[in-house]
Amino acid sequence: MGETISIGSLEVMLAQPTELPLQWVGQKELIKQLLAAWMVIDEKDAPFNPRIIGKPGVGKTTLGYAAGRRLNRPVYLMQATMDTRPEDLIITPVIGQDNRVKYAASSLVTAMIKGGVCILDEGNRMSEKAWASLAPLLDDRRYVESIITGLTISALPEFRFVATINEDASTYEIPEYIHSRLQPQVFVDFPEREDELLILKENLPFADEDILNYMVDFLQRAHMADEVYSVRDGINMARYALKMTRGAGMTEKEAIRRAILNVLGDEALQYEE
Repeated sequence: MGETISIGSLEVMLAQPTELPLQWVGQKELIKQLLAAWMVIDEKDAPFNPRIIGKPGVGKTTLGYAAGRRLNRPVYLMQATMDTRPEDLIITPVIGQDNRVKYAASSLVTAMIKGGVCILDEGNRMSEKAWASLAPLLDDRRYVESIITGLTISALPEFRFVATINEDASTYEIPEYIHSRLQPQVFVDFPEREDELLILKENLPFADEDILNYMVDFLQRAHMADEVYSVRDGINMARYALKMTRGAGMTEKEAIRRAILNVLGDEALQYEE
């Protein structure tokens, strides 16, 4: 069972910090941009609530997580969806083993209470009603109100927030009054070849060099054609190709072609060498 604290007259269960084996590779300037946005340079200053924008799979969540770890604070990841409700973002009632109603703080509220970092992942999947509940948190007030419990919860000064936004067709548009609070924007583009190869090596240290180089060249050709194929796709294809060469007895060429087909579809074959 996780930590429980008292807020007002209520006992509230806190979420656990997120522990992920993620390493940010290359593009060090982006880490600097994010950390600068979180800085406080005067007693009258306040941290920004930046948004990280980019196509799916370019490493937005990894960037936020790596920056949070640089601060030596607990990092909490909260996945936004089209079904996310205001209470999901703040405090939710749950039924305990004794059939009594208990209250669980979200990862976001736990980060506020603990002075940690919250990454709201894929924020443009979330409705305006859910975003509206965060409006006072994302300006100088830095608090949220729980309608269910009647509590007002303030964030510690150490609390930091970042939202990741997919640059694609979204379920919802972020309302302007929230958009203006999610500043500044940190844009993550597809990496250069050298950085992309480093990322694949970091994730697949056991992989054959030839397969990794082939996948990076494949991705670079796709990037030039403005395809949305990502580093994540490259990692999945390389891993699948390795499994088929070692487990299914395919040649490297056969395995790579099958990996491209099974991960991306036959339209991706145009970027083969």
